[in-house]
Amino acid sequence: MPIITLPDGKNIEFPKEVTGLDIAEKISKSLLKQALIMSVDGELKDLYFSVKKDCSVKIFTAKDSEGLEVIRHDTAHIMAMAVQELYPGTQVTIGPVIENGFYYDFARKEPFTEDDLDKIEKKMSEIIDKDVKTRREVWKRDKAISHFKKIGENYKAEIIESIPESEELTVYHHGDTWHDLCRGPHLVSSGKIGKAFKLTKVAGAYWRGDSKNEMLQRIYGTSWASQKDLDDYLKRIEEAEKRDHRKLGKEMDLFHFREESPGSVFWHEKGWALFQKLINYMKMKQDIAGYKEINTPEVLDRSLWEKSGHWEKFGANMYTSTTPDEKIFAIKPMNCPGCVEVFNQGLKSYKDLPLKMSEFGKVHRYEPSGALHGLLRVRAFTQDDAHIFCTEDQITKECLTVTNLILEIYKDLGFEDVILKYSDRPELRVGDDSVWDKAEAALLEAVKATKLKYTINKGEGAFYGPKIEFVLRDAIGRDWQCGTLQVDFNLPGRLGASYVDKDGTKKVPVMLHRALFGSLERFIGILIENYAGKFPFWISPLQTVVIPISEDFEEYASKVSKKIKEAGMSSIVDLKNHNLNYKIREHSLAKVPILLICGKKEVDSNSVTIRRLDSNKQENMELSKFLKTFSALNKASSI
Repeated sequence: MPIITLPDGKNIEFPKEVTGLDIAEKISKSLLKQALIMSVDGELKDLYFSVKKDCSVKIFTAKDSEGLEVIRHDTAHIMAMAVQELYPGTQVTIGPVIENGFYYDFARKEPFTEDDLDKIEKKMSEIIDKDVKTRREVWKRDKAISHFKKIGENYKAEIIESIPESEELTVYHHGDTWHDLCRGPHLVSSGKIGKAFKLTKVAGAYWRGDSKNEMLQRIYGTSWASQKDLDDYLKRIEEAEKRDHRKLGKEMDLFHFREESPGSVFWHEKGWALFQKLINYMKMKQDIAGYKEINTPEVLDRSLWEKSGHWEKFGANMYTSTTPDEKIFAIKPMNCPGCVEVFNQGLKSYKDLPLKMSEFGKVHRYEPSGALHGLLRVRAFTQDDAHIFCTEDQITKECLTVTNLILEIYKDLGFEDVILKYSDRPELRVGDDSVWDKAEAALLEAVKATKLKYTINKGEGAFYGPKIEFVLRDAIGRDWQCGTLQVDFNLPGRLGASYVDKDGTKKVPVMLHRALFGSLERFIGILIENYAGKFPFWISPLQTVVIPISEDFEEYASKVSKKIKEAGMSSIVDLKNHNLNYKIREHSLAKVPILLICGKKEVDSNSVTIRRLDSNKQENMELSKFLKTFSALNKASSI
């Protein structure tokens, strides 16, 4: 007679073992209709799972993230089922849920087309309408390998061979004709999925993400709880495509990438100007906040990375080189050890703490080719790093100070909707649990003191300490994880850092790792997409273009451009042999915020005619007034 405890604390007693469906029906008929999966003592289960003993149960619907995820998981399975019905001989490999949707990788000789996606969607709708039932089975390892090889699913057999022998193998059947290896859970039948889904694109993907392996075909899709949610998402995607930083980066002549250096940015003049503006802005903010800027080598001996613990954790993703004297060096994947080495130079006192060291350090980390994505996922990037050495008593105050600085900077750059994610100790970590206890308690206290919304990510901390992630919401509702703040009781001690305390004894400082943008490259990509390339005037890489309407006014246009530069703004003169309308279109496409037209009227009145981006209206203004007005705007927005 199991007693079921519900989330509100209420208990329901049953005379015999029951399923999730029985429990949902007991609670209410309406919940039974909406129920998708459940958790039993915190573990997600199918609704037809049999509950035999006392436990806590929670029923999830499409309103819950867990419910929406299982809808997407089932939609992926139904897509694979439809593909194999339509295109016999196609092998399925993996099909996980991803943010806002799902994908499946297929092995098929012929490429999928847009017409194929339409056919697959129609077949999926047919399967959903049939409301085929779902059934879960546990298979023995040998049986599973033999079965999938027999039916030609060689990739699936390879996956099973790589699964630890101690792990249970489960196979889910959807109807009587299709099944796949899967951990689950799943819906009780295909009809629960609904029709709010869409297959979005086809892309290539290497088997297991390794470029040495064969190329597969990946079909992406999205699935939602309602048609309205789907329509809203598709509108966001359409808007996101217009804002794609790779497309805008080309139109605005900011940067490009080359196969000769994958994942590394080739910055053009205007892109580098934007990069430097952000760095200069950050330097100004950090100088006011008491940071001391340093710079450390990009190449360091392997022994230092072994001492710090990075070699064990990140060794596979580090770029290394063996010198003729057989020493192994690594290009730094992060700046922390180098910063500790700077701290270690000279005796430090408790009076020197907190000591704040900042560094715009170039780091390199290997990422698989298939994971690279413009500025958003690169192999070489610049971190706006800082490391704060402090005492245990100073942790909470310094974490709050950092958080306030981060929020202030985000606000200046147009991001005011920020949430925090707090992550505690991961399974693989360095340091004693007692040390982790202190670090986690201090950081969580700081998180709570901000009064901001926060979530807790269990086990997602860095290997040396707990962390806060700062998540920004952009102009079209997308979330971006940017800044991080981590409390580290471990690394300073591993690298021999110490200070002399009040009582004359040596103590190991606590180290706070802090990045505001995270990666300058990635943050610029986010900025481009947030503003659709139309930056606020103060950070625009090229703020003004002066256009003489004929050769007779080139001298005056050059004089105007020079005065603009002297006033602290960026400017060029367009002397190309094109007509005025062509030049206006060209610079508008490049998202230049201010175009200044110069002709006889402007020369005679010592003025400029202003044409703002996205406006057909023109305004004539005396030159000195223009300089005063826009200089103030340029300076006021950057403080």
